[in-house]
Amino acid sequence: MPTPTPTPTPVPSQSAPALAKVAIPEGVMTDLPGEGKLLAWTVDDGSNSEVIRKYVEFAKKTGTRLTFFVNGTYPGWTENAELLRPLVKTGQIQLGNHTWDHADLTSLSDDGVIDELQKNHDFLMNTFGVDARPFYRPPFGYRNHHTDHLAAKIGYTTPVMWYGSLSDSGLITDQQVVDFATQWFLPQHIVIGHLNFLPVTEVFPQLENLITSRGLQTVTLNDVFVH
Repeated sequence: MPTPTPTPTPVPSQSAPALAKVAIPEGVMTDLPGEGKLLAWTVDDGSNSEVIRKYVEFAKKTGTRLTFFVNGTYPGWTENAELLRPLVKTGQIQLGNHTWDHADLTSLSDDGVIDELQKNHDFLMNTFGVDARPFYRPPFGYRNHHTDHLAAKIGYTTPVMWYGSLSDSGLITDQQVVDFATQWFLPQHIVIGHLNFLPVTEVFPQLENLITSRGLQTVTLNDVFVH
């Protein structure tokens, strides 16, 4: 009796989606423009090295496209650099500037604002070969016209906010993560999560199923915008 040919295991697509890119809108970005089924899942900070590793492994396994807003002060970025670099190189994971050590930009001097962004910019260039401009995320979402102007002086012209949050900058339960994802993983939303605590990593399958069931396509900001 002939041996049946085994069904090949699908390999997740990690290539950039075929989208007609649009110009970056002026001012603060909170969602993705136009009609569609795109989801920008953005993930901040990086205080927990294991969470960074598990997010990268999840992306590698599933093909999920993510934007990480990095605080270079956290050692997990250097510890996971070798694992992360291939996905950064292909564009599956985009790196954005979240300042060096998560400072409230509105509380700093002019030089302090520029130093926070420039030091992190240099870290991303030196560690990953990435120029993160023009996208940056102000820590805590704290910004004003003056900090926007200072950031723009060094090329960071687009502060990226969000339209929905997993609310996991602090420790919450895995069920709360799922509940917030259910509320906010919607078409054309920019959703913020954090690389700080483990519960989100326990529910990656549920989050992936949610994205699939809603017909959403994960994208990085670079997938959507030409610059």
